[in-house]
Amino acid sequence: MNAPRAAAMALLMLGSALGPQAAVAEEALSLDRLLEQVREGRREDRDAAARREAEFKASRDTQAALLREVHAAVDAEQARSGELERAFEENARARGELAARFDERLGELKELFGVLQQVTGETRGQFEASLTQVQYPERTAFLDELGAKMRRGSRLVSLDEIERLWFELQREMVASGKVERLELPVLAADGSASQQRVTRVGLFNLVDDHNYLAYAPTTGQVSVLPRQPPARYLETLSGFSQATGGLAPFAVDPTRGQLLSLLVQAPSVPERIEQGGVVGYVIMALGALALLIALERLAVLYSTSLRVRAQAQRPDQPGDNPLGRVLRVYHADPGADVETLELRLGEAILKELPRFNRALTLLKVIAVVAPLLGLLGTVIGMILTFQAITLFGTGDPKVMAGGISQALVTTVQGLAVAIPTLLLHALVSAPARRLGQVLEEQAAGLVARQAERLHADPAREGGA
Repeated sequence: MNAPRAAAMALLMLGSALGPQAAVAEEALSLDRLLEQVREGRREDRDAAARREAEFKASRDTQAALLREVHAAVDAEQARSGELERAFEENARARGELAARFDERLGELKELFGVLQQVTGETRGQFEASLTQVQYPERTAFLDELGAKMRRGSRLVSLDEIERLWFELQREMVASGKVERLELPVLAADGSASQQRVTRVGLFNLVDDHNYLAYAPTTGQVSVLPRQPPARYLETLSGFSQATGGLAPFAVDPTRGQLLSLLVQAPSVPERIEQGGVVGYVIMALGALALLIALERLAVLYSTSLRVRAQAQRPDQPGDNPLGRVLRVYHADPGADVETLELRLGEAILKELPRFNRALTLLKVIAVVAPLLGLLGTVIGMILTFQAITLFGTGDPKVMAGGISQALVTTVQGLAVAIPTLLLHALVSAPARRLGQVLEEQAAGLVARQAERLHADPAREGGA
């Protein structure tokens, strides 16, 4: 309606600007056209309103039908809910009655089934960690099924299942006293698996011809121990695995692997030496040096003792040995007076004694220094241990104990070097002292002999 009015106004304004005659003709034409346009607009408006009214009525009827369907569905579900609630109440009541009747009929068997359930759980844990699991792996599935059935409590355990449980317990007891050979996949140290002949020793050990084996309950796999016990335990494996009857030597772990695990974790002697660090190596080097010195001194003193002993049998023939050199001094001046001879013999003995006592002082020094070096290494190790405790705390006592143990290794090394070194020093000093005593005894005899000769020949003594 606004568009025809705007057009009419535009025509009127245009007509006012034209001449009088043109304005009259144009005005008549514009009014007729405007009237026609107004009529057409009214017809279009009525048609659009009619269409909208028809669409509204159709939509209203559809919405009403949908609403009726929704109300019907809600009524049906409410009715079904009531039926389900009544059925649930009836089922709950019936279930209670059946449970009461079940408990009444069980009577004393209820306690029996409780004990049976406990035994089943304990047996499951025992079998899972037992070495016989590698031989009878199917029994755990039966125990799991039996335990689940007893936990539900909706079904009774059958007599066959009870007998099967008794059979498994009896088989475990019998297997604990047997040595059996099996073919099992074994994991090597590099992770590869191979079928090997394995010997099961009761519930204690799994071994092959050369190694002790470990069983992992979590994975059910048998693997070679990454570190084997000392050789004295491994020497019996080959003969034991191949024995067909009778008795055979074998090292059994009665704790089912605990002692073996501790044994393989214990560090060996080279590892202990390595734990001592630089100070430990210095101590061991001093110990080796002391041993070499002691062996050299023992060899030299023993050979010297043999030569001195042989020289004592031939006093008139001085040789190239300590006693021979002392005798050579005596024979060099047979007419010397007693005092002069005594001084010359003493000088000769003093020249020989350092050869006997050579390097003995170094042995004594090593025996004193080795414990001090061990104490130094222990102090250094304790400092490092407490620094680690400061950084990481004391959450794991094994770490702290392991650090202290490593720190004490140098003290052990120092004592292990000092004690044998002291014994070696005493062992070497004894023949050195004996040789010195032999020379002094021989020199005293020579002085006495010279005094006797001079006393028997006064003229010679006066001439001297």
